[in-house]
Amino acid sequence: MQAIQVAKIEASVNGFTKWLDDYGERSYDHQSFFASKLGRRAKALYYRKPILGTLAVAPMIFCEAFAPSARRLFWKPQRFPIADAHYAMSFALLAGIYRDDKYYRRAVHFLDVLEETRCRNCEGYCWGYPFDWETRTGTLKRDTPLITTLPYVYEAFSAVYAIDRDKRWLRIMQSIAEHGFKAYRDMQTAPDTASCGYTPAPDDPCGVVNASAYRAFLLTKAGIELSEPPYLELAKRNLNFVLSSQNENGSWYYSTDGTRDFVDHFHTCFVLKALAKIEQLTGCHQSWSAIERGVNYYVKNLVDADGLPVPFSKRPRLTVYRRELYDYAECINLGALLFGRFEQFDEILSNVVKDLLARWQRTNGSFRARELLVGWDNVPMHRWAQSQVFRSLCFLLSELNSPRESMSHASVQQLGSKTAN
Repeated sequence: MQAIQVAKIEASVNGFTKWLDDYGERSYDHQSFFASKLGRRAKALYYRKPILGTLAVAPMIFCEAFAPSARRLFWKPQRFPIADAHYAMSFALLAGIYRDDKYYRRAVHFLDVLEETRCRNCEGYCWGYPFDWETRTGTLKRDTPLITTLPYVYEAFSAVYAIDRDKRWLRIMQSIAEHGFKAYRDMQTAPDTASCGYTPAPDDPCGVVNASAYRAFLLTKAGIELSEPPYLELAKRNLNFVLSSQNENGSWYYSTDGTRDFVDHFHTCFVLKALAKIEQLTGCHQSWSAIERGVNYYVKNLVDADGLPVPFSKRPRLTVYRRELYDYAECINLGALLFGRFEQFDEILSNVVKDLLARWQRTNGSFRARELLVGWDNVPMHRWAQSQVFRSLCFLLSELNSPRESMSHASVQQLGSKTAN
């Protein structure tokens, strides 16, 4: 990448870091409209009786579309473990790039926070949401562990452990991995193939594809780093479920339950990202074949004619926004992981980085949350997706400063020339 574009990304990262210092580590959230008792009751009614429930949720949906700052009327700012994990990873990456102790200390700060905010009612280290979350199957109480959060926290502790080799972090990594290995239900769907639960509930229905992808990656990474062959064996079963759930056109439905058959941008990226990391760790040929098919679907269906992310290729419902910051974050994460291996995806990455820096970052350093049908949602939400986009830019910087074999010098220059135009 040309120096001028690297400098732009560095300036973006520095601007965001200053904003984070000023703003603080608590924020409103995408779910703030539905976190209160009133909001959860309205959402529960929507799931039970859609017509009547639509009337109940209409005020929240209206605010989401036209008055995003009204979140403050519905719930309170909180801190989110998944965001803290992304910030820890971000500052660990910056510490590796710039060899500056201030970034290392900031990463350690977020690990300290994560240690304090783990789910206290569970055995082992695990994390969930800090609010009650209404789903189609009932209420998930706050601090219910989620397999979709656990891998990010493990990665955060692993990243800092790679810097300082502090056995404190290693012990927590071991506890996280053991929780991920033991606590979640596995439902066999074929020989040597199993879908895992989203939560540790013994009756969790399973079937959510990205949940099994996350667990497959977590147990693969932990199995290698902690020398635990049983983790790798179970990871393979969850990986086989993800591979077998891929549709003929290369896509994945959100779930195999026959109901939640939508295809969206960032959940597709979650699955592809997990497969890409597993393939990097193990050289798994089946994962690479699925990645090739998934990327082919992605470039045809989940970006528009301008090479920018679209939220859905198959929608579950009416949406009140045009574009989503989370989609940008996950596109950049996936693009950096796969850079140099898919020419079309490299072009998409260039377009997305350019558009993110040009239109989405505000003068105070934060990023816009959504491009709405009319205007923008400018409410900064750490979980949705300030922390994710910050981590994606730090990860891209790290990859550009330490190119892997797949990210050749020529490929780096190619990205720079495209994004600089």
